Amino acid sequence: MTMEVLRGVMIPFLGTALGAACVLFMKEKLNVTVQRALTGFAAGVMVAASVWSLLIPAMEQADSMGKWAFVPAVTGVWLGMLFLLLLDRIIPHLHQGSDEPEGPKSALKKTTMLVLAVTLHNIPEGMAVGVLFAGWMAGNNSITMAGALALSIGIAIQNFPEGAIISMPLRAEGMTKQKAFMYGALSGIVEPIASILTIWGASLVIPVLPYLLSFAAGAMLYVVVEELIPEMSVGDHSNLGTIFFALGFTVMLALDVALG
Repeated sequence: MTMEVLRGVMIPFLGTALGAACVLFMKEKLNVTVQRALTGFAAGVMVAASVWSLLIPAMEQADSMGKWAFVPAVTGVWLGMLFLLLLDRIIPHLHQGSDEPEGPKSALKKTTMLVLAVTLHNIPEGMAVGVLFAGWMAGNNSITMAGALALSIGIAIQNFPEGAIISMPLRAEGMTKQKAFMYGALSGIVEPIASILTIWGASLVIPVLPYLLSFAAGAMLYVVVEELIPEMSVGDHSNLGTIFFALGFTVMLALDVALG
């Protein structure tokens, strides 16, 4: 793995860490309306990335299958969805703004389960970045370094508010600023780890790269529908989340076209 690729997979983690650092400078927790807007933005980025950076390249790579070129995309999306559903069921976690933990019963602290919830949906983001870099390293014509970097930058942008959304409530729960920052930043470390593992694995199974691209897309879409959309729509003035969803979608779309 080249240093260029290693730097690329670390970009999303940097976004999370910078967002988590907000806790060191801000005294109040994030306003609920701001959280809703940021969650909508993150959802928009993930949907656009799933389509332009993952599903379309997956179908382009399956062109040789003719009218059956949709098979890898459909299969991968379902496998990704089911994988995240499985993780949702076996890992105890707590979504922001909820008092009811999900997954198996656990004696874990509320703060730990909040971090696990964010960590859960960082896994498919890391996989998505890893699959694109793996495709570029394999010399795939439909994947460019600029395209892989566009996805990394897009995810880093949406990770910035995520880092703040996880660290600020931890501070409000009584945790020290330094510890809240550490927890917030560490929730994003799973992304470069997932990216690197995916790159290593994909290098052994390049023929199934279209399936891996679609798998990552399906996992990301599961997170958007199961977690982000409900969070951005709860309460009054839910149209704010919708507007920021459109903003995140168009920002990621523009990044992918301009840099890809």
